[in-house]
Amino acid sequence: MTKDKGAERKSPIEPAGERPLRVLIIAGSQRRLHSCPGLDSKARALMLRMAAIMPAGWQVDTEDIGNEHGKPKIQSCNACVSSSMALCVWPCNCYGPKSENQPDLMWDLDLYGRLARADAWAIIGPVNWYGPSSNIKLMFDRLVCMNGGNPRPDLIDKKNTLKAQALEHSPLWKEISKNHLSGRTAAFFCYGDDGADEEDGKGMPKNLAHPEWFDAKTHPMRGDDEREAYLGLVWQCRYSDIEVPDALWRGAVFGAGKAYADDQVEDMVREKNGMAAFENWVSAFIDHVHKKGVIPGIRQAEQSARTTTNQDSTSA
Repeated sequence: MTKDKGAERKSPIEPAGERPLRVLIIAGSQRRLHSCPGLDSKARALMLRMAAIMPAGWQVDTEDIGNEHGKPKIQSCNACVSSSMALCVWPCNCYGPKSENQPDLMWDLDLYGRLARADAWAIIGPVNWYGPSSNIKLMFDRLVCMNGGNPRPDLIDKKNTLKAQALEHSPLWKEISKNHLSGRTAAFFCYGDDGADEEDGKGMPKNLAHPEWFDAKTHPMRGDDEREAYLGLVWQCRYSDIEVPDALWRGAVFGAGKAYADDQVEDMVREKNGMAAFENWVSAFIDHVHKKGVIPGIRQAEQSARTTTNQDSTSA
């Protein structure tokens, strides 16, 4: 029997004439093996686990933004947008790569370009005091410029506030302001410990002089609701025209009721419920990204994500 060539199944990974799907996986814990904690983070372990099971043919980019001795940190956002949306430049020009004065991990790792280059992002990180880690929060604060940031700093002499305010009121602003990373998919997986062994089994911290001051029943984000810690990041993406389906926004609990010393990476992988939640999230990510396929305009977006800040040794 002769096989009909027209009926041959096309590759679901790399159809003819198309580039491979590109995903960026980011581990957002502060912990690093070679810094003060002395042990690696769950986020890094989960990042590597996820990268290893991505479909063959996909281009997988990974980054750990954890703290490391002697390594630049992500600099804080300066809230330029509060003075004028046109003062908030895409990509951020408050800082630049290879700066000796204000070394910035966002630029030194080319995170703007790598985020622009990817069809989908997967962000993995802990829940720290009912919110995302400071590293992830800093990164997303700096990504305020992806939502309508000014792609033409030459029009405001790089950082002239009065010129930016004038531009924001001009007809030209409506033409040039846009969501610069529109169309991408973002997925979030966060994990907490439900208070570890610091609680009395009923949600109340053990070491309180005046436990009557609050009602433990109102303790936020327990169990499956842990994902709510990343609510702000999810809505920042959605507001910026970046797709975050509910199925790709999940949380899990590791180490509930345990001492922190007994809640390390090797302990995490033995927790069936938490690992099942993670693996289901990865499967949902693969399924969604595969069905959605590559997004257009990647090359142009990557080019637009290049720095406009001087890169000499005295640049800020």
